Amino acid sequence: MYTNEKFKTYEYDVVVIGGGPAGLMSAITSAKAGRNTVLIEKNGFCGKKLNITGKGRCNVTNNCDNQAFLSNVTKNNKFLYKSISSLSTFDLMDFFESAGVPLKTERGNRVFPVSDKARDITDALVNEAKKNKVSFLYKRVEKIKKISGDEGKDFFETEVFDGHMSKIKVLSESVIICTGGLSYPKTGSTGDGYVFAKAFGHSVITPVPSLVPLESPDVMCKKAMGLSLKNVGVKFVTQSGKCLYSSEGEMLFTHFGVSGPLILSASAHLNDLKEKVTLYIDLKPALDEITLDKRLLKIFSESQNKDFLNSLDSLLPQKIIEPVIHYSGIPERKKVNLITKEERKKLLTVIKNYPVNISSFRPIDEAIVTSGGINVKEINPSTMESKITKGLYFAGEVIDVDCYTGGFNLQVAFSTGFVAGNNA
Repeated sequence: MYTNEKFKTYEYDVVVIGGGPAGLMSAITSAKAGRNTVLIEKNGFCGKKLNITGKGRCNVTNNCDNQAFLSNVTKNNKFLYKSISSLSTFDLMDFFESAGVPLKTERGNRVFPVSDKARDITDALVNEAKKNKVSFLYKRVEKIKKISGDEGKDFFETEVFDGHMSKIKVLSESVIICTGGLSYPKTGSTGDGYVFAKAFGHSVITPVPSLVPLESPDVMCKKAMGLSLKNVGVKFVTQSGKCLYSSEGEMLFTHFGVSGPLILSASAHLNDLKEKVTLYIDLKPALDEITLDKRLLKIFSESQNKDFLNSLDSLLPQKIIEPVIHYSGIPERKKVNLITKEERKKLLTVIKNYPVNISSFRPIDEAIVTSGGINVKEINPSTMESKITKGLYFAGEVIDVDCYTGGFNLQVAFSTGFVAGNNA
């Protein structure tokens, strides 16, 4: 280290910007390769966002092979082929097990620490970084530029604000940008990496929320607020009749609309909601229409003298009965024995195609990940190095890649961080 009038100046081989999963893995891998590495994180500690993932449990990866992994990448999956081949889901699981974090596999092949504590994942990464002599600098990066030094050798100058009206310059041969996207901005994901990348001539695909709840203007959503539905089918259909997404699983009604695993996965396919989209919920996907009609006939025969409102308790959750009746158009106080065949058919249609009008995404700060980011066409997928600026690398959510829920997005961060760290 040396000083001058304005700056304290440090020299390293590799600077990693961002202390999330991608940054920590980049720093560990770089240091293991013998490079003098510093990780710069603007929060007072690493892993702030990582510590709240999976509701604080951290769905660290998915216990699946590379082909299954790539099938769960919703955008630019071919770009990740080299990364997942370099650090597979199984490799990552071995990494954490070897670092003293026992793992378990749950439904959907989701992998969690046995302790159910995300902090154990973060601590393992930080400890591994320290063991490999990674330096940590908890300051905010203001700008990065490339300058020519002695003998015509180029290097990076990373300017860091230290909070006391003075600044630090960090000189390095390589820089790895791992600053995340725009989701959960309170954890530090405020789009800094996009600014740094643009300064070097990179283009940024406009960030939009992905894996995010959806808003609906329908009053009936509020009627069903708090209702969690398991084993239902969903399909999202545009006004022109195109099906954008369909699947089965779990979802939740909220005061603003809908959420839950099915909804979060679907949000990655909704094309910015430029066209009107309707969600249709199959409340009984295990029953085809003929079987469901027989079930309704049986229920009606057993409830002939009841009001329609009181006849569906054995078929549907209580909170969804009033909304279903609303959409069926059948008067709720009508006696069951007076319901016509045509009315029963309308009821059947509603149960198999319960409609929810979708108006918008929830704000990007509620999204699990950001869709969009640094254009992958400008990054070498084999090394994560910029095709525009030699020595500049990217890893994690700052890149324009995103996946379904289930541990896939974190695996992207670790795999791309591993490749960037190995090549920086």
